[in-house]
Amino acid sequence: MISKTTIDQVYETARLEEVIGDFVQLKKSGSNFKGLSPFTDERTPSFMVSPVKQIWKDFSSGKGGNVVAFLMEHEHFTYPEAIKYLAKKYNIEIEETEQTNEQKEQANERESMYLVSEYAQKYFTETLWDSEPGKAIGLTYFKERGFTYETIKKFGLGYALDEWEAFTKAAMENGYQLEFLEKTGLTIVKEQAGGESRKFDRFKGRVLFPIHSMSGRVLGFGGRILTNDKKAAKYLNSPESDIYHKSKVLYGIYFAKQAIAKEDNCYLVEGYTDVIQFYQSGIQNVVASSGTALTPEQIRLVNRLTKNITVLFDGDAAGLRASLRGIDLILEQGMNVKVCSFPEGEDPDSFAKNNTYEDLVLYLEENAKDFIQFKTSLLAKEAANDPIKRADTVRDIVNSISKIPDRIKKEIYIQECAKIMQISEEVLYNTLAQIDKKGFTDAAKKQKQEQKAFEVVKNEQTVEKVDVQYELERKIIEMLLLYGNQKQEFEDLVLKENEEGDLVLEPEVVEAKVYEKVYLDLQEDEIELTNEQFRMIYYKLIEDLNKSEDFAVNTFLSSLDQEMVSEVSSILMEEEKYTLDDWTRKDIYPKGKQLGVAQLVGETILTLRCNLIKNRILKLQKSTEDSNGDNSEVLEEIVNYLQLNKLLNAKLNRVLS
Repeated sequence: MISKTTIDQVYETARLEEVIGDFVQLKKSGSNFKGLSPFTDERTPSFMVSPVKQIWKDFSSGKGGNVVAFLMEHEHFTYPEAIKYLAKKYNIEIEETEQTNEQKEQANERESMYLVSEYAQKYFTETLWDSEPGKAIGLTYFKERGFTYETIKKFGLGYALDEWEAFTKAAMENGYQLEFLEKTGLTIVKEQAGGESRKFDRFKGRVLFPIHSMSGRVLGFGGRILTNDKKAAKYLNSPESDIYHKSKVLYGIYFAKQAIAKEDNCYLVEGYTDVIQFYQSGIQNVVASSGTALTPEQIRLVNRLTKNITVLFDGDAAGLRASLRGIDLILEQGMNVKVCSFPEGEDPDSFAKNNTYEDLVLYLEENAKDFIQFKTSLLAKEAANDPIKRADTVRDIVNSISKIPDRIKKEIYIQECAKIMQISEEVLYNTLAQIDKKGFTDAAKKQKQEQKAFEVVKNEQTVEKVDVQYELERKIIEMLLLYGNQKQEFEDLVLKENEEGDLVLEPEVVEAKVYEKVYLDLQEDEIELTNEQFRMIYYKLIEDLNKSEDFAVNTFLSSLDQEMVSEVSSILMEEEKYTLDDWTRKDIYPKGKQLGVAQLVGETILTLRCNLIKNRILKLQKSTEDSNGDNSEVLEEIVNYLQLNKLLNAKLNRVLS
């Protein structure tokens, strides 16, 4: 268990905008920050971060919460893991008792897989540095690649002994279950005749490159064999698992994320050693697709941090041709692409190793071409004087331009293509229109099919009714969070008989704190919040406000479970969604909170009373319809409620229909 003092220190120290800034590129928006949602595929920012309230809200997915909630949602951390991650980031010493074997067994499946992977990384690293084979084979290989000891340690590189089950035995002796060793792919289990099974280390005899998530968790491994065994694959990756999906991971993203955001550019290479060599040379904003074809999920990882990608390839013609497919995918995500190829016989690894930092930076600056220039020069060489191939080249380039969502960029690229390929803009625009029309026709056809499927029920759609009670209870929670400890002058309404014998509401001014006013009014009317979650938050708020003069939302959030944190964050960030579109720049001014706090509190409670009275009247009317007996008492009660409802609505300046 982590002590409460440590948890409190973590919450007090951690800055939400800094933590989220490691995963999402945030831009200032008034007193808040905004960025692209890390949970959905969007092109218009709907993700808001409030440094003042220390909460975030993603309006595209509905998720929200505090700093811990973000890590739990984004990185799938457990609560203790999120606290540990923040403690490590902010150099806070954390006290926690060692997990017993029994506790390890009780950990959930996904978490067990993370624990096994983290143990494996530690084991392979120790094997590299402490065992004779590790030093003689693994360390020697890394030194030959030009990696320094500091770099080897930074990336957690390791070595697996060339023995069938050395790692598996060590892991099981340390309390890790075979089930999770197999599920992560670290151990291969083969069933044999007679019900027995044999166990093999997947990465035996290989140097290892741990693959990290954006937050630094070990997801899997890439292993390179060092012998000339023609039957074995040169590179071997962890298989797909619950924690490792190679199409959604970029090698080096954990080490590169801050540099990518700072430089506002990401270098994309092919292999592990390319990343490490570049990083060691001083260029840290670099990631690799790890030998797999680039995927939209991988591009979106970068898109959270920057809009700019520079794709780096060696001089191999086949590799350059393959790179073109990846460029189209990047363009589809609305990103800016440059391409840089190295001299023949060189790749990013060797070029970075053989040149100084200054020479490397200069080469990248001088040779990084806009994707149009790169594609035209590459395809034009292939087309040469062949008119048919030349036409195909033009069509290929225009097809890439059609992927770009931004119309202005499209036009600029068409103009550039026309100059380079010496062809009229009109022809290119016509070709683009044909491609766009085909895409539009296909999309319309699909939409028509979907519409047809729902035609049967389209007339049955109804407008969703607003749950007045829910909205009022939500407003009460919001008022307590924002103004709970504020002292205000409230106008209380006392029901009295005037000289004519009529019931009237007479105002009386009282001074009280907002939470006292709300609590006493609800107690007096014997009103209890109907929504269970609101009710729990309400009583917790009243308790905390009553205890402390220095009530702080961030401290309050740290005492709630994550489901409540999400709800509270949604309540507090509701008004922020109107700032997302920057309406004032369009001469549209959304209505702000113009009521005084006392008036807001008073009107909310009055409206709640009116709603409850209305519901009570409906219930009484229903009882008279179902009864055949004497209803005079019930009718009298209805009349009294109607009179009270009329008085309350008159106070709210509402006309009853």
